Amino acid sequence: MAVEIKGEYEGDLRVKSVHGPSGSVLETDAPLDNQGKGEKFSPTDLVVTSLASCMITIMGIVARRDGIKLEGVTFRAEKHMIENPRRIGKIILEIKMPAGLSDDQKKKLEKFAHTCPVHQSLHPDIKQEIKFIYP
Repeated sequence: MAVEIKGEYEGDLRVKSVHGPSGSVLETDAPLDNQGKGEKFSPTDLVVTSLASCMITIMGIVARRDGIKLEGVTFRAEKHMIENPRRIGKIILEIKMPAGLSDDQKKKLEKFAHTCPVHQSLHPDIKQEIKFIYP
C-alpha cells in the first residue's frame, strides 16, 4: 500500500510536509550545527523519533492482540551525528516499560519491537543501543 506525502521548501532551511491520507502537517528545520535555526525537528531527528515510535507501535499491536497492558510506555532517545559523510552514527534508545509484565511478556514484546519496519530499514552501520527499562 502506497502512502502519498507532499512537501514544499518554505525557505530558510525549512520544509513543510503534508500526509496525504490525514492532512497532518509536519515541518522540519535544519539543526543549529548544520546552518539551521533548530526550531523544529530536523530530518535526522525524525529518523530517531520514527524508530522509537515504530518499536512502541509494534509492541502495542502485540499487546492489543494478546491482552497485555502496555499503556504508559515512554521513551528517551539520543541521536549522535558523525562526519564524512555527515550522517547518523549512533542512536541510543531507552524504552521505559510499565510494571506488571511477566518475563514471557517482556521477552515477547522486546522480540517484536526489533521487527519494526524502521528498525529493519536502518543502515547496519548505524550503531543502535536499545535498552528496555522495567520498574
